[in-house]
Amino acid sequence: MFIEVIAILFSLGLLIFLAYRGFPVIVIAPIVTLLAVALSGMALLPSYTEVYMPNLANYIKTWFPIFILGAVFGKLMELNGGTASIAKKIMDIVGVKRALLATILACSILTYGGVSLFVVVFAVYPFAAAVFREANIPKRFIPAVIVLGGCTYTMDAFPGTPQIQNIIPTNYFGTDAYAAPITGLVAGTIIFSLGYLWLSRRIKKANLAGEGYGEGHKNEPVVNPDEKLINFWVAIIPLVVVVVLNFVFTKTRWSVSNWYTPELLQETFKVENLSSVTSTWALIVALVFGIIAALLINIKAFTGSKLSSGLTVAAGGSLLAVFNVASEVGFGNVVKTLPGFEVIRNGITGVSSHPLISESIAVNVLAGVVGSSSGGMSIALEVMGQHYLNLANSIGMNPEFLHRVASMSAGGLDSLPHSGATITILAICGLTHRQSYGDIFAITIMKAIVAFSTAVILSFIV
Repeated sequence: MFIEVIAILFSLGLLIFLAYRGFPVIVIAPIVTLLAVALSGMALLPSYTEVYMPNLANYIKTWFPIFILGAVFGKLMELNGGTASIAKKIMDIVGVKRALLATILACSILTYGGVSLFVVVFAVYPFAAAVFREANIPKRFIPAVIVLGGCTYTMDAFPGTPQIQNIIPTNYFGTDAYAAPITGLVAGTIIFSLGYLWLSRRIKKANLAGEGYGEGHKNEPVVNPDEKLINFWVAIIPLVVVVVLNFVFTKTRWSVSNWYTPELLQETFKVENLSSVTSTWALIVALVFGIIAALLINIKAFTGSKLSSGLTVAAGGSLLAVFNVASEVGFGNVVKTLPGFEVIRNGITGVSSHPLISESIAVNVLAGVVGSSSGGMSIALEVMGQHYLNLANSIGMNPEFLHRVASMSAGGLDSLPHSGATITILAICGLTHRQSYGDIFAITIMKAIVAFSTAVILSFIV
């Protein structure tokens, strides 16, 4: 059994190493999967065609609509000038003296409104750099500020956020995007407070040491103060549409769960568990309306080939993203069929018999390992989600807590140095790991601790 465990760990380590070195996950995931199968002495071809591919395809079938619609929505908000208008308005309202808070709020509003992180970075960075320069705050803090505002509480803690990290658990636990709202709000507020205090102290310390914005930075943005942007109140309409309609179609009498008869769903479409698809359907409809609103608020911005080229970029990005995560899910599903997996699962669950604590550890570790919040959570829940749900049911615990803990835990160690999001943020800001990663790491560890502490506290309450 020792050899079988080593086979899994070696294959996982190889997947991490190759991904970190820049090899495409779509290519290397099936290779390391088959390596794990071969080293475990199992059948190669059946593991590939009957386990890996069906689970990869099932993930794409379930989540591709969210990936493509989210990518299109974010791209249209970028092209119509909405994200830039929102970011600039928040910077103007909060003021240069509160440049830190302004940048955090700009990221938070955009991500909670459904705009993807990568679009948010491009939109916020130019204005963040401008106010940081004017306030004489070291530029090296911008990436950590963006991570706090866009990759923590509005990504997975606050209830109702339309980010994929908050939607994935609904498919495993039969919950919706508003699961455990009080827990999410409290934990999210703590994350914001701790992160803000940390960055405030770090900036103050740097200023006292005589450090300012700095000179000779790479990728310095050029902001035209005379550039005419669309009105803020118009720009924010698509975000409001997504947030409001997501709630309406999930939690009110107009919920998508009431649109079709149970007989139609069960007999014709074989939908046996309506709750597992309600959140996905609600977000799909909300994003469609958000996309329409994003087009209508500034239709002149899409003249010529701008719309077609923008949609092409969005489609390409969403395909790459969903296939990357689906490839990792396929790997996880093959792994759970191997002889050594039982030992690994017992090791993880053996840390604590309580499902929330065990789940928090498993999701956080795997998110850190693969450098992806959605990828790590998907692997963990594919492999052990049913186990945690069974444990929760056995002790009478509401599955909503499983949802919120899994979602929050995914957004912790996912931003370790090899994370694609971390690398992208640093590249856009023209900074290096050496210059800026220390504060990103502090936010990362803080988020992971809050997620785990939430699981521990809940384990005594529920």
